[in-house]
Amino acid sequence: VQLQASGGGTVQPGGSLRLSCAASGRIPIINTMGWYRQPLGKQRELVADITRDGITNYADSAKGRFTISRDNAKNTVYLQMNSLKPEDTAVYYCKFVSYLGMDYWGKGTLVTVSS
Repeated sequence: VQLQASGGGTVQPGGSLRLSCAASGRIPIINTMGWYRQPLGKQRELVADITRDGITNYADSAKGRFTISRDNAKNTVYLQMNSLKPEDTAVYYCKFVSYLGMDYWGKGTLVTVSS
């Protein structure tokens, strides 16, 4: 299974970006899809995740600004990020977890929030 994340880039504070992550290859049934981020020099942290049934979970820093969604038919997860702040600057990674408990990670996409 390969995960390809896209949608990163540079945006001014207050701007928006939409990240996408699509799976390809021999894809098992995916339970949870999620987004993590890793600021430079810091640990990777959960941003948001979503179960197959659509139950979402957000980090406090993402609540009210970010929205996670998924398309099960396309094996794709999205992260709509609004009201971006400089502290949102990080490499964003997608992660899929199958019902068998296998983790699959994408390579990451860089988001830079700067004026």
